[in-house]
Amino acid sequence: MPVATDEAFGALADATRLDIVMRLSRGAASVSELAEPHAMSLRAVLKHVQVLETAGLVRTVKEGRVRRCELDRHGIDAAGKWIDEVRRRWERRLDRLDEYVTKQKPARQEKR
Repeated sequence: MPVATDEAFGALADATRLDIVMRLSRGAASVSELAEPHAMSLRAVLKHVQVLETAGLVRTVKEGRVRRCELDRHGIDAAGKWIDEVRRRWERRLDRLDEYVTKQKPARQEKR
């Protein structure tokens, strides 16, 4: 499933969902395990997991009565790729600004 960056970053904007993703970065976990550090019901944690799954960041698999969650590497990689593209774009812009400022310094010194 393709990842929409707005959905991915919207999902990660919530502290609980970001915490879930950070926990899953260490390995798969059940919804019960994900709920342990949070003062909320399993149902509430499952809703957070579903938001992450819809955003393409998490996959879930039902194993008997247990729902196991794991990161969806494609979604995480797509979000990381977007961040890298934006970083490169801003680095180019800042490099051009630096070149412009550097060229302007001698012109200002000559006017003095």
